[in-house]
Amino acid sequence: MQQALQKSILLSEKGKSGFAVSGVFYLILILLYAFFSYLLLKISLQYLPYDTDVAFLRIKQDVINIPFYKLAFFTHVYTAVFVLPAGFTQFSVYIRRRLPAVHKYSGWVYAAVVILLAGPSGLYMGIYANGGFISQVSFVLLAALWISFTVIAVVKALQGNYKSHREFLIRSFALTVSAITLRAWKYLLVFLFEPRPMDVYQIVAWLGWIPNLILAELIIRKIIKFKK
Repeated sequence: MQQALQKSILLSEKGKSGFAVSGVFYLILILLYAFFSYLLLKISLQYLPYDTDVAFLRIKQDVINIPFYKLAFFTHVYTAVFVLPAGFTQFSVYIRRRLPAVHKYSGWVYAAVVILLAGPSGLYMGIYANGGFISQVSFVLLAALWISFTVIAVVKALQGNYKSHREFLIRSFALTVSAITLRAWKYLLVFLFEPRPMDVYQIVAWLGWIPNLILAELIIRKIIKFKK
């Protein structure tokens, strides 16, 4: 009896310890997510008020006057910042259970921005991406999958198939987060290897989202488990 009690206490303490470590891990992830979301917001604010000779656009002067490029660029910049916070709310159990209206309407905001604004504009911009054909194929494919996964997630929700809805939303959000991971990989590669700028674009064009999608599939198949 005494041994069983001691074992129970040890398991309880181990569980509390694991819970504490898990809590710290998720807090770090949230802080990193918030930090990079803030950096993306700062990038977007560089183009307010409307300016075509600042930051990224300074190296796109050769394509900036192509029909619809400016429209696509500013649509993408001004709307994509909304998908990060809106998408993040979809995975909160607290919001889904306690604030279902927030979950529902933020989900519609996420879907509408991806499908109608940020996705199509990103696809058009991908045609003229830096790094040539290798980068262009990657960014066009990324945008096409981003839109497709989001559309399927919406359709599955309307059909009441919430399991598939969640799976496709995970895939969609994995591609949304490429806005963060692409830049993180870029900083890391430049810091470690100092490659040529166009080489960097070609590498991060694929590295920014392929690992994200692999991770999403591992989570969906429960090979990697995250707190739900």
